[in-house]
Amino acid sequence: MKRKGLQIVFRADSSTEIGTGHVMRCLTLADELRARGARIAFLCRELDGNLCDYIETIKGHAVFRMPVIPDLEESSLSFYERWMGASWAQDALQVQEILQELDPPADWLILDSYALDQRFESRMRQWVDQIMVIDDMADRPHDCDLLLDQNLYPNLETRYDALVPKDCRMLLGPRYALLRPEFASARETLRQRDGQVRRMLVFFGGSDPTEETEKALEALRSLKLDHVTVDVVVGGANPRKAQIAALCAELPTAVFHLQIQNMAELMASADLGIGAMGSATWERCYLGLPSITVVVAENQAETTAAVEAAKAVWNLGWSDEVTPAKLAKAVYDMMQAPDQLLEMSEAGLKLMGSRQDLGIGGPVSQAIYSRYEVDPA
Repeated sequence: MKRKGLQIVFRADSSTEIGTGHVMRCLTLADELRARGARIAFLCRELDGNLCDYIETIKGHAVFRMPVIPDLEESSLSFYERWMGASWAQDALQVQEILQELDPPADWLILDSYALDQRFESRMRQWVDQIMVIDDMADRPHDCDLLLDQNLYPNLETRYDALVPKDCRMLLGPRYALLRPEFASARETLRQRDGQVRRMLVFFGGSDPTEETEKALEALRSLKLDHVTVDVVVGGANPRKAQIAALCAELPTAVFHLQIQNMAELMASADLGIGAMGSATWERCYLGLPSITVVVAENQAETTAAVEAAKAVWNLGWSDEVTPAKLAKAVYDMMQAPDQLLEMSEAGLKLMGSRQDLGIGGPVSQAIYSRYEVDPA
C-alpha cells in the first residue's frame, strides 16, 4: 500500500560550543524532504546558543525541545557527551519518550551527533523503522541503515567498513554534500572569475567559538584595502555578534550580515573567501570560490589535508597558530597571485563535479525515499 508521506525525525544539537553546522546541514535535508511531502520534526537540546527558535519560527519545522539534564556528572561523560549535555543513555530515554508519542510513528530517525553511537541507535530500533547517521568521524560503531559522510578523505571508501552493518548503504564524499537549491541556481549563472580580488567573504561558521572573525577583521584592517568590499557573515548563535558589528562599522568597506539566507549569492559574488573548514567548504568549492582557511576542530584536520592536496584551498593551520599578521600576509600574497586564485577556483569546481541534483531530486533524499512506495506530495 502506498504511503501518504514519511514521518522523519532529526536528532541534532547546536550551541555556542558545538556550533551550528550539524543543525544547518540537517535543515538542508529537512527542507528537501518536506518538499517531497514528508512530515519533519527536530529533537534538540536547549543548550546555550541553540537554534530551536530558528528551526521552528524561520524554517517552519516542528521542534521537540529537550531540557538540559540538571546536576550532570560530567566526569563520567565523554567529551562529546559533555557537549550534548547528557549521557547517551539519558539522551536515549528522552528521545524514546518523544518517539513513543508520535502519531504516525517515525519512519526515519536521522542522527547528527558525535555523542551517539551503536548503543543509542540499537535502543531506538523498536520505535523507528529506519535509522540514518550523518557522521564524519568514523571513530565509533553504528547500527544504521544509511550513513552519510560528505567529507573527503584518502581512505574514504573503506573507513566505515568495520563500523556499520554489512547491509548499510553508505553515501560517501563531497558529491553527496548537503547543499541548498540556491547553490545550484548560483552555479548555473556563475560568472567567470579573472583572478582579481574586488570582493571578499569572511565566514567562520554559526558560532565561531575561537573568535576567528575578529582576527580576520584585524588582518584586513591592517592591509587598508580601500578598493575591496568585505562581506562579513555571522550566525545568530555567535555570542559576540554585537562586537563584530561594531568592528565592521570601523572598516569602511566591510558589510555586516547576520544569520543570512543568501549565502550562495555572497559566495558567487566574492573573489576570495576567508573561513573555517566544515560544511561551508563544500559550498565554497561548489561555487569555485578560492579560499584561505583555518582548522578550528579536530574533525576537520583530515578533510583539510585532502582538500588542500586537491589545491582547492590554502590552509593556514590550526586556529591557535593563526595570528592576524599571518592571515594578513596570506591575503596579501593571494591578491598578488591571480593565476593561483584561478587554479584554486577550478580545483574546487572539479572536486564537486557538475552536480545539479540539489533540492527535491537530491541523492540523499532519493536514498531515503527509495525504501518506501510513497504517493507524490
